[in-house]
Amino acid sequence: MPDMAVSPVLAAWEACDKTDTLFVLICTVICWTIVPTVGIAYSGYTWKRNALHAAMPSILTIATCSIQWFIVGYTLAYGEGGLFFGSLKHFFHKGVLSEPVGTIPAILFSEFQLIFQATVCAIAVGGFCERGRLLPVIPFIFLWGTFIYCPLAHMVWGGGLLGEELGVLDFAGGTPVHVCSGATATAISIYLSYPLFRSKKSDIRTPTHIRIHRPGNSFFQLLSLIIIWGSWLAFDAGTTLSLNFQSVMALCVTNLCAASGALTWNLFTFYETGKWSIDSTFMGAISGLVMITPSAGFIDMPTAFFFGIFGATLCRQALRIKFTKFAHHWRWVDNGDTFATHCIGGVAATIMTGLFAKKEVAAYGGVEVAGGVFFDGNIRQLWVQIVEAIIGFTWAFCGSYIIIALIDCVPGFEVLAVDKHISQGLDMNEVEEFLGNLEYPDEADYTPTNKGNISLE
Repeated sequence: MPDMAVSPVLAAWEACDKTDTLFVLICTVICWTIVPTVGIAYSGYTWKRNALHAAMPSILTIATCSIQWFIVGYTLAYGEGGLFFGSLKHFFHKGVLSEPVGTIPAILFSEFQLIFQATVCAIAVGGFCERGRLLPVIPFIFLWGTFIYCPLAHMVWGGGLLGEELGVLDFAGGTPVHVCSGATATAISIYLSYPLFRSKKSDIRTPTHIRIHRPGNSFFQLLSLIIIWGSWLAFDAGTTLSLNFQSVMALCVTNLCAASGALTWNLFTFYETGKWSIDSTFMGAISGLVMITPSAGFIDMPTAFFFGIFGATLCRQALRIKFTKFAHHWRWVDNGDTFATHCIGGVAATIMTGLFAKKEVAAYGGVEVAGGVFFDGNIRQLWVQIVEAIIGFTWAFCGSYIIIALIDCVPGFEVLAVDKHISQGLDMNEVEEFLGNLEYPDEADYTPTNKGNISLE
């Protein structure tokens, strides 16, 4: 009896390609490091006293996403189903063992895709940094994974509306990864600035604007840069799910795009200040990685080089928003620069994929696509990519805002952290007077290059 029970699993395992399986297995292990490293990066941005608090959400993400993905996440994202959700066929991972998905076991495919969800979530919950409580993060992650990420993944990659019906080109997650994480972090940030329910009614919680400060630990930024840059090569290369020339190309264009982005941002900083900056290198590399994610399997090396330059320039300009008087007046907080890099950069990357995708490059992995506007004359692809970005942002932003608002209604799960100054007896009128009397340099001084040198204490 035991042999009869095991033999179908082993037979399916024998049908899998061992080289491809080893390749994706190694990529999965490497990519796992991205998730906690995002927390290290956020802890490098924050005040030193908040460093561990900023890193903790990424640890909670690993645990909560793993459980959510096992119970219902995988089947909602990749189960056979409708336009928005997969079926419950694989509820509690039922039947997810060695049956080949492509040429690798289904359980390995599931684990690799789990890393995608956890990475997106770790980036998104950066919106809680320095202002949100940790306890509500756990139900937020579970609900967000179920109702935000999994439907988006299904729509793009699981046979849903965007991938199957419209034919979007999204290699490794321009919309499900970057637009989704940026929109989610923005929704969290806005709610923490303008809470509606229990956090608003609390006498010990005040949605104040975070004072601009220099990164608390530049070494954490350097460490995060090294790990994320290297791991993202496996993130994009492994997306092919097999060891072929497209996976090699994906790795190479990813590295080149990150490199040109890092150098571009750093050169801007050096030109304006005469100094080199770890922060500028980090931000430039991240903007390059964001730009290449949806197009890594569809563009050539020269295009990737210019993608990095464009991405760094665009995200650097978007970053200026948080340094304006307007941002302070409206309590606009973008602690991890998630809106400027992942949201703005993700939207641009998704659209530019429609402009510069080449069916010749896609064919390296045996994939047939119609290509983009400039190289293959496929004008329709541009509009398809724009629709994808709009749907992705709207779904993630509105859904995330609703989820965090509902959690804030539950006693004991107030999402806004206690204001320690107020809890120690500082009068509310003093707080408002302090915020109103802050003196700012000229708006021209609020640039991404000098953010590490401005302190409004």
